[in-house]
Amino acid sequence: MEIPSRRVTSWWGPPALAQRRANGAMAATVLVVEDEQKLRDLLRSYLERAGFTVLSTGSGAEAITIASEAAPDLVVLDLGLPDVPGETVAQELRAAAATPILMVTARATEEDRIRGLELGADDYVTKPFSPRELVLRVQAVLRRGGPAAGPGVTSYGGGELVIDQRRRTATVRGAQAKLTPTEWGALVALATVPGRVYPRSELINRLRGDEFEGSERTIDTHVKNLRSKIEEDPARPRIIQTVLGGGYQLGLARDD
Repeated sequence: MEIPSRRVTSWWGPPALAQRRANGAMAATVLVVEDEQKLRDLLRSYLERAGFTVLSTGSGAEAITIASEAAPDLVVLDLGLPDVPGETVAQELRAAAATPILMVTARATEEDRIRGLELGADDYVTKPFSPRELVLRVQAVLRRGGPAAGPGVTSYGGGELVIDQRRRTATVRGAQAKLTPTEWGALVALATVPGRVYPRSELINRLRGDEFEGSERTIDTHVKNLRSKIEEDPARPRIIQTVLGGGYQLGLARDD
């Protein structure tokens, strides 16, 4: 396990993550999980130059431990790890927290990309790639989960869904949903005008902007993941509805 010399030697647990965010003075922490040491060191160098605090490891098992104890703000995860498959690491990370995951892999097919998103990834980069591009993608994912300048708390469907944009929380039937930054962005976009049909292309543009390369199936995967967290019956969604030939809409009306 590699820890920057400027950091304390003892691990910070999840309460420390809340503290450093509250202080607002510390750089976001990125955990790089990559078994190729040269690439790992290169990514560390680029991320540190961009102002991030970087933790790194070449082990999937160690990555799970580090993530649970150090509570990074984002994980850059290579799928081709020697000990624990990257897919398993992603599942473990996603089961424990909504920490953003940026997957890195040599698998470049669309099905591989969709599979990665189904596992809960917020973005997906295929090798070979530019380290500068990866830094930009890391920054973009973190921006989706950063402070909002929205109007505050809005209720929908008689309180079934409550969105607090300042706190970046979504409460569904009284329980807070653990959403990734991409899932949060999709929900807020749909809630902007309840009942309006948002084409897939527009949702992708809102979430990814011009940086996106790939098919519109990616937004379907994110919506599927989102529904699994907020719908009573994801097979019969009421909150996020599909409009055939159109896209998606929020099925709940805004409360007065």
